[in-house]
Formats: sequence, structure tokens, C-alpha cells
Amino acid sequence: MTELSLTIRPEVSGDADAIERLHERAFGPGRFARSAYRLREGAAHDPGLSFTANVGTLLVGSVRLSPIWAGRVPALILGPLTVEPAFENRGIGAALMTRSLAAARAAGHGLVLLVGDEPYYRRFGFAAVPRGRLAMPGPVDPARFLALELVAGTLAQARGPVTARRT
Repeated sequence: MTELSLTIRPEVSGDADAIERLHERAFGPGRFARSAYRLREGAAHDPGLSFTANVGTLLVGSVRLSPIWAGRVPALILGPLTVEPAFENRGIGAALMTRSLAAARAAGHGLVLLVGDEPYYRRFGFAAVPRGRLAMPGPVDPARFLALELVAGTLAQARGPVTARRT
């Protein structure tokens, strides 16, 4: 495997077009119909918690965290986590995850939710949301609806609909 000179840095406004093109290549037009995407439409991502991965000047990955309500509990929704297909399986997604979760923890956030593959996200501490506890604004496979407590006990307080939170 070729070693990459990878830089993880905070997302800046000038990254928006490159990130949108990356999402298009990685997820296609079907991304607009997903429940998590529709939820993120209602609240802008937090630039202080969103990061890009770059090899030289080439943007090869992105992760965003957006503010939401988990019932009456303030939380974050992670996603999309995107890596340029040609750069997959090189640890870029893991580096982005580690950086964004550390920033969320340092900023005092208590809970992060996402819709994704539990076998992948388990290594970062995510586990399935207990059934019936929270409801996404659209259909979601319960096995893919995951949570990570950054502050112990936060998930136990969260009950009800998951909605966008404007900051």
C-alpha cells in the first residue's frame, strides 16, 4: 500500500463545492431520499465539528456533525462520512471519525447519533439505539440507527422524535 501524506483539517466554506461533488460520487442521487439526509437539511452542519481529509490539495474525505434534538436532549447527527472511492480502505474514514468525535467531546456535547453500519462504527463506541427510544423523521432500519454517548447517561434521557436543531 502506498503511504499517503494525509492532512485532517477543519472544513472551511471554500470546501463546499468539492464536498458536494464527493457526496455525489460516493452516494449518488439516492442520498436525497435518506432519512438522515432529510434531517440534516433542516440544520446546517457545525463547521467547528466538521473536517476534511486532504492529500496535498486534493480533498479526499469529509465528515460533518450537525445539531439535532433527540427528544428534548441536544445531540449531534454524524454524517455523511465520505471518502473518495479511490482512497477507501486507507484509514481516512477512521481518522476523520476520531477527529470529529474528539472535537465534539471537547466542546461538551453529550450524544452523537448516526445511521450506518454497526460493524464499522462499533470500533468508535457506537451501538444500536434501543428500539422505541427515538424516532427518526422517516424510515430507518433499527439495526443501523446508532448512538455514541460522549457523556454517560445522555442516551437514557433521550426519548421521542429526532428533529433538526438550529443554533
